[in-house]
Amino acid sequence: MRVAAVDCGTNSVRLLIADVGDDQIDDVERRMEIVRLGQGVDRTGRLAPDALERTFKAMRGYQELIERHDASATRVVATSATRDAANREDFVAGVREIFGVEPEVVTGAEEAELSFTGATRGLVRLSPETEVPEGPLPPYLVVDIGGGSTEFVVGERHAEAALSVDIGCVRLTERHLKDAGDPPPARALEAVVADIEAALDRVEAEVPVRRAHTLVGLAGSVTTVAGIALALPAYEPERIHHARLSAGQVHEVTRRLLEMTHGERAALPVMHPGRVDVIGAGALILDRIVRRFAFSQVIVSEHDILDGIAWSLAR
Repeated sequence: MRVAAVDCGTNSVRLLIADVGDDQIDDVERRMEIVRLGQGVDRTGRLAPDALERTFKAMRGYQELIERHDASATRVVATSATRDAANREDFVAGVREIFGVEPEVVTGAEEAELSFTGATRGLVRLSPETEVPEGPLPPYLVVDIGGGSTEFVVGERHAEAALSVDIGCVRLTERHLKDAGDPPPARALEAVVADIEAALDRVEAEVPVRRAHTLVGLAGSVTTVAGIALALPAYEPERIHHARLSAGQVHEVTRRLLEMTHGERAALPVMHPGRVDVIGAGALILDRIVRRFAFSQVIVSEHDILDGIAWSLAR
């Protein structure tokens, strides 16, 4: 079954057109555009008109691809920025006009479930229950670091506990780093860490994160950290997917990013231009998770909520 999955987050809008079988998903098209839909939402509580137009422009291009590849079903999922916005009906109406389907402004728990499915469906084939005994051990802690929120999900073959908290690379950058300096001073970074640790207090109280044996990291902040740690000459998804980063690598890349200027970050060969100003906060979220819960490594996944959406269409 050929399906189209659209994920509209705080920082990016992404498309996956894929052929989905009983236990396999084959990409036809996988696209991402940085649209910064969540620009200013933390401060104003509303989606900005220019942010909406950037998003709709990207979506019109995606709809052309969906029609060209003759996908039989489309699902559009929107996450943190639209959950928070007072004018989210403007977004809903625009999406309905472009794709002909109603967008689903999912809850944090629903977002976490989709992310878990997308990230772990491939890991199950590597797990000790199969022919590859050295695979990552369940239970898994899947962490999806987005622009506006971060999702935490614990489970084995299915999600068993989940929580979404309002720490994301865009939200924390706008709140503490946007006008702090280049690179940001210690006091600004301390404010970011305080917000992250407060969120992790809540996570630890509500989700059994310390039961997990394996940390799986998703989304652009994590994959960018991986590309830097691996010293890739360009962004190479096939080398990043299922890469294993040690805790030391995470700490070192985070330190480097926070000491760099905007220009130095932009010059990194794996850096997407739309992540240059927010990658420091995103890396710091990952760094604090690894430190707080004492993981020795993180498995990086290129498969995430998009793949979970695609799987959901083929049920």
